[in-house]
Amino acid sequence: MRLAGKIALITGVGGGIGAAAAARFVAEGARVVGCDLDTVGAKRTAKTIGDITVMGGVDLGDPDQAKAWVDEAVAVHGGIDILYNNASTQRFGPLDELSTADWDFTMRNELDLVYYTVRAAWPHLKQHGGGSIVNVGSIAAIRGVEFMAQNAHSAAKGGVIALTLQLVVEGGPYGIRANVISPGLIETPNTAPMLADPPAHLQKVVLDRIPLGRHGRPDDVVNAAVYLASDESAWVSGAHLVVDGGGSVLG
Repeated sequence: MRLAGKIALITGVGGGIGAAAAARFVAEGARVVGCDLDTVGAKRTAKTIGDITVMGGVDLGDPDQAKAWVDEAVAVHGGIDILYNNASTQRFGPLDELSTADWDFTMRNELDLVYYTVRAAWPHLKQHGGGSIVNVGSIAAIRGVEFMAQNAHSAAKGGVIALTLQLVVEGGPYGIRANVISPGLIETPNTAPMLADPPAHLQKVVLDRIPLGRHGRPDDVVNAAVYLASDESAWVSGAHLVVDGGGSVLG
């Protein structure tokens, strides 16, 4: 019950890490309102967890939809203590092959949606006397990634980290904390097939180089998010918590 009585808004709860986060936050005592672009996934999460409000078909890359979701979510419980920006969608490709449309898509769905959601939540957090913003970056934002061309993803997540630092400064006077988690390779429904039979190059340059000897699981990220959302981190703002089994320390 580390989040007992807290009102948490979580994006991207339709599956993977977001669904695991929603379940864990509820188990820790939070009142959770989640959203996802995927209506089917949102309904599945709501049915699985039970004691949660989940809204499907929400496109957070549209500022009007982001604001409408935040306002509706806040209205459910009358405030907000935690905003966990988990949702993201990206497109990959080598620099000279990735289209400008794919670049713009990635920026919209990894960086813009965080900004729009934070901007919508900001007045509610100020009115509520502060709160905790937990953003999700990536180790791709702090080092090159060898097994897949991730230029747009790296740039967008680098933007999330930079934005988080500015939120620390602007939010501090209002009691708003902001921190970022940068996961390494995590097993999710999207990555599970690849990890079940990893290509030789992925095995060599990533998996064999993780000091703790395994890829990540959703709970590894969610454990960090619970800490940053809870009062245990009441004097933590501006932290960049890398959750990657130690892989990013290797040159």
